[in-house]
Amino acid sequence: MLIVMKHNASTDHIDRVVDVIRDMGYDARPIPGGQRTAVGLIGNDGRVDSARIEGLDGVLEVIPVTQPYKQVSREWKEDDTIIRLDNGTRIGGTDVVLMAGPCAVESEEQIVGIAEVLRDQGATILRGGAFKPRTSPYSFQGLGKEGLELLARAREATGMAVVTEAIDPDGVDLVAEYADIVQVGARNMQNYPLLRRVGRAGKPVLLKRGMSATIDELLLAAEYILAEGNGDVILCERGVRGFDNHTRNILDLTAIPVIRALSHLPIIADPSHGTGIRSKVIPMARAAVAAGADGLMVEVHPDPPRALSDGAQSLYPQQFEELMGQIRVIARAIGRDLAAPLTSAGVV
Repeated sequence: MLIVMKHNASTDHIDRVVDVIRDMGYDARPIPGGQRTAVGLIGNDGRVDSARIEGLDGVLEVIPVTQPYKQVSREWKEDDTIIRLDNGTRIGGTDVVLMAGPCAVESEEQIVGIAEVLRDQGATILRGGAFKPRTSPYSFQGLGKEGLELLARAREATGMAVVTEAIDPDGVDLVAEYADIVQVGARNMQNYPLLRRVGRAGKPVLLKRGMSATIDELLLAAEYILAEGNGDVILCERGVRGFDNHTRNILDLTAIPVIRALSHLPIIADPSHGTGIRSKVIPMARAAVAAGADGLMVEVHPDPPRALSDGAQSLYPQQFEELMGQIRVIARAIGRDLAAPLTSAGVV
C-alpha cells in the first residue's frame, strides 16, 4: 500500500502517518519525490484498515499496490532510480553504461592491461570474476581473494569502478571490501540468504536473471534486497534457457521494456552470456540498447582463445571498440548517450 501525501504536507504530517502505520503493526518507509512525498506501507497482509490513514492530515490518497513485489514497482516509486558510483558513473537516467572485462581474473598483467584498453575505449566499469561458480567442478573456479586484490589494482590504475560476484553469504563482506558493485549471478538469483546479505552490504547490487526465471521472479528476488534497505539494485537480463542449440541461451530483449514499465530499477543486458557466441554479441548488444537497456555487460579478453573461462563468447579488444562506435549512434538516436569516459583520475 502506498500513501501519497499532499504537495504541502509538512514533516509532522508525514511523521504522523508513519507513526499510525507502525501502531497498526506494519513498517513504513517515506519515499521523497520531486513534487510530493509518499509513504510505503510494508508487510500488508490484507487486513489494513485504510480509513485510519485516509483521514490523517496531509494525506492525498491511499493506493493499493497490486503487484506481488512492492518496493521495486513503479506503483511504489514512479521516478527512475539512478545509481551513482564514486568515479562519476550514473546507472539509470539517460546514460548508457558499459561494463566490460574478462569473465575471470587470471593475472595482474591480464586484468590491468585489459582495463586500461577498455577505459580508453569508453567503458567506465570493469567486470571480472574472482569467484567463479562453474557448471563443472573441474573448471577454473577463480583466484579468490587474490583476484579481488588484482581488480582493486586495476581500479587504481584506470579509475574504473569494479563489479564482481559474491557466491555465498559468508563471502559478501570480502567482496564488498573490494568491489564498487556486488554481483549476484544467475545461479544465485533465488539464493535468499545471499540476497538478504547483499541487501545489508552497503554497496550497489547487480542482480542477474536466473536461467529459467520469469520476470516476476526476478523482480521478487530484487524485492528481497530492497526489503533489507538497499535501493541501489541493477537488474540484468542475461538470457534464459530455450530449446534451440544455435546459441547458449536466448537473450530476452522483450524483458527490457517490460521491466522498464514495471519497475523503477535500472535494467542492463548481458549479450555475452545471452548468446554464448562471439559473433552474436555485437548484434544483440545493439538490439539491447535500441530496446532501452540502461547499460551493457560485455566480456572482453586480450586473447580469447587462451581465456580460462568463456573464451568463445569474449570479444577481442578491437571488436569492443567497434561495438562502442555502433551503440553510441543507436543511443543518440533514441535520446540517450554513452556514459562520460574516464581518465585514470576520473571523469574526463
